[in-house]
Formats: sequence, C-alpha cells, structure tokens
Amino acid sequence: MTFKEISPKLEIEEIKELGKLSEATLALKTARDRELEAIIKGEDDRVLLVIGPCSSDNEPAALEYARRLAKLQETVKDRIFMVMRVYTAKPRTNGDGYKGLIHQPDASAQPDLLNGIKAVRELHYKVITETGMTTADEMLYPENLRIIDDLVSYIAVGARSVENQQHRFVASGIDVPVGLKNPTSGNLNVMFNGIYAAQNPQNFLFNRTEVQTEGNPLSHAILRGALNEYGKNIPNYYTDNLLDAIASYEKMGLENPFIMIDTNHDNSGKRYMEQIRIVRQTLINRKWNPLISKYVRGFMIESYLEDGRQDTPEVFGKSITDPCLGWDKTEALVNEIYTTLGE
Repeated sequence: MTFKEISPKLEIEEIKELGKLSEATLALKTARDRELEAIIKGEDDRVLLVIGPCSSDNEPAALEYARRLAKLQETVKDRIFMVMRVYTAKPRTNGDGYKGLIHQPDASAQPDLLNGIKAVRELHYKVITETGMTTADEMLYPENLRIIDDLVSYIAVGARSVENQQHRFVASGIDVPVGLKNPTSGNLNVMFNGIYAAQNPQNFLFNRTEVQTEGNPLSHAILRGALNEYGKNIPNYYTDNLLDAIASYEKMGLENPFIMIDTNHDNSGKRYMEQIRIVRQTLINRKWNPLISKYVRGFMIESYLEDGRQDTPEVFGKSITDPCLGWDKTEALVNEIYTTLGE
C-alpha cells in the first residue's frame, strides 16, 4: 500500500459543530422536506426544480444566487417547488479540471481538503440559514456524506457512480430523496437496478462498521442523456424515451415512480441554451400525454448568475465547469414554466 497520511484524522462531529441549525431553521427545513417528500410521492402536484450552478465554486456568488432564487421561489410556490443545487464535488478521474469546493475552497489555489470540507458544510449552512432555501448535493464520495447529512434535502447519484454498489447501498439509508442518473451509456436497466437496490433494505460495511438500512422509497430516476461510441450525445427526454422509462417503473413495481429530466449534460450536449427548449418540449409532452404528466414531474437545471462558462474564476457568478444559464434567462424560464403549468 502506498497511501500516506498527510493530515490529522477528521472528527466528523467536530466539523458538524461548525454549523448547527437553530430550532427555528430546523423546523423550516423539516417543513420543506415534507413538501418535497409529498411531491416525490405524488401527493402534491407541483413540479420540482433542482436548480443552480453546475458547481458551487464561490461562496459569495452562490449565496447571491440563493438570495435571488429564494425571492423567485416565493412568487411561484403554488406550482413550483425549488431546491438549490449546491454541488461541491465534481467527478474528475483523469486528474485535470476543478474537482469542486471540497477539494479547492479557493478555486484559484491548490487543493486543501481539510478546509474544503469545512467550506462545504459552511456553504450549505449559510444557504438555508440566510435565505431559507434548502439544498441538493451530489454523493460523489459516500464516506463524506455525514459531513452534510443533516443539512441537505436532496442527493443525486451521478452517471459515473450509479453502477457502484456502495453508492446504491448508501442511498438505501438516506432519509431524503435520492435521484439516480442513467449511466453515460444510456442503459436504463442499470439505473433502475440502482433504484431497486436503493429502495430496499441492505446490509453492508460503511465507515468500518456493519450497518443495516431500511431502504429509501424516495429514490427515483433522472434521465440525463447518453454518449454513443463516437462521443456524440444521445438525448433521452423524447416521448419514446419517457414511455420506456415509465414501462420500466411499472414492470419493476418500484415505489413512488418519479422521473426528473436533467436538461443539461448529454441531453443538451452541454449547450446551455438548449435547456430552455428541453423544458418546453417536456412540458408539451406532459400536456399531450397524461401518463407522462403523471410520471415526469421534475427538472434538473444548471444555472448561475452569468451565462456560459469560463476556464478560470474571473467573472463573478460564471461557471468554471459546465456552462449554465445566466440569472435573467433562469428567471424567465422559471416564470415560463409557472405560466405553462397554469394553462
């Protein structure tokens, strides 16, 4: 083994003391979590938006975005429920590129994971305490989940993690909704097998302890498109794709069937403006087909303060990973969704 310890061992409970929710804020989060659960279960017919930056690389910019989103949420709350993307770890297995706030609390500096972990908790804490918005994050490293498990309201399992048994089993013990994406191959069976594992009780080793979970009935599908063998993106938000996913839900008898459309990644080919068209097309499909309307009830949208992306953090509120919709276009799109849902 060539592992070399280069820092003291982390004490999770000490880190959690850096940001404990007050009784009032915890009550707010609990109430919003119940609303979110009702949406996933189909007891609340509002549309769910998991929306925000591709990566939350900058605390001031993320908090400015959260403040704007909180105001917008208030104006559309009778038809739309929003959870803010506060994604703090990015899959970068080739060693290049920004790996997220957890690796680099200062995106222009060298990795600093100890301070990165503190920055991750602090950002989730500040979003909810300063704006009242609840947050979503990606479970890239399952063993790090405890750092924020009391703060987040939605967890995503990405396309490169959905086949991993540890991710599936850990999802089965999470008490908030977990969205599992289809893999980059587009194989829906892989995703649905992951949902099945997440919805059922599991026994496994986690953080050096044997654990038993009850299963997470709020685990569900996220369709994010695929890549073919030539590297071309293949969308999977079209009518036939949705009906195939619905058929898999019905065949497997999974609980709380819920489908979210990821409007970026391989559905858009990372052409951020395509997100608007994808939302519009899906809303038309929902209107034309009652079955699609019953199952497809959420969108994952990548949006930030400024349009597009940049290689280095120079423009405030502009993504340094995947390109995002800027705020003006985001606000217009959310209001368009709101109006369309009322027609």
